[in-house]
Amino acid sequence: MERLAEICCGSYEDALAAYHGGAKRIELNSALYLGGLTPSVGTLLLTKEHTDLKVITMVRPRGAGFCYSEGDFETMKTDARLMMKNGADGIAFGCLDEQGNIDVRQTREMLDIVKEYKGEAVFHRAFDCVKDPYKSMEQLIEMGVDRVLTSGLQEKAMEGIDLIADLQKKYGDQIEILAGSGMNASNAKELMDRTGICQIHSSCKGWAQDPTTTGERVTYSYAGNSHVNDYEIVDERLVRELVERIADSYFFGGIRERYKQP
Repeated sequence: MERLAEICCGSYEDALAAYHGGAKRIELNSALYLGGLTPSVGTLLLTKEHTDLKVITMVRPRGAGFCYSEGDFETMKTDARLMMKNGADGIAFGCLDEQGNIDVRQTREMLDIVKEYKGEAVFHRAFDCVKDPYKSMEQLIEMGVDRVLTSGLQEKAMEGIDLIADLQKKYGDQIEILAGSGMNASNAKELMDRTGICQIHSSCKGWAQDPTTTGERVTYSYAGNSHVNDYEIVDERLVRELVERIADSYFFGGIRERYKQP
């Protein structure tokens, strides 16, 4: 099966960088520094108009965890419908209860919306906060989730590689497993080879500068001392390196031809 790199994007410009770097699918967000929140409809519309990317849109109403109030959840359902009506190919979401179990009711309701528009349902890294990954995976399969994004319940996917491999072995013929967190051109192929998965999720993160981030007495910096006036972006070069690294020989040739440098 063809290997695929999904790029985590926080803006329309990120989506363009992913596209020109050779990606075929992105997860579209806002506020990546919070782990990714719901993007604007405008960002989605521009991305669909100017690329042929498959776009999975994040639906996450706030930062922190994944146990949502009814107000949060009503927002999520409304956003999911707006995204699907405006061309999203699928929705990434995750709903847990206070005990770290899958919130079955909320998950089913989100699935109903996505499937109404014949989209892909992706349970994101809320999965990495569950108490029992095997029970949770079986519940998601039973409900009809298409794909799970996970780092193997560790901070980085390479640290969770043993669990990812076991989940793939047990459930890979019933649900797609997408490994994310810390994935790049230097380690993606190794993780795929060792786990048997065929897709990874990466931010391919670079930095751009906005000198108005910090004034004489005020700062809006969020990236630490080494990037005081910076904001994160998708680096087209890193996307290209990743895509070429994991691609099989046929796909690799096609990407090089499409995106060869002058």
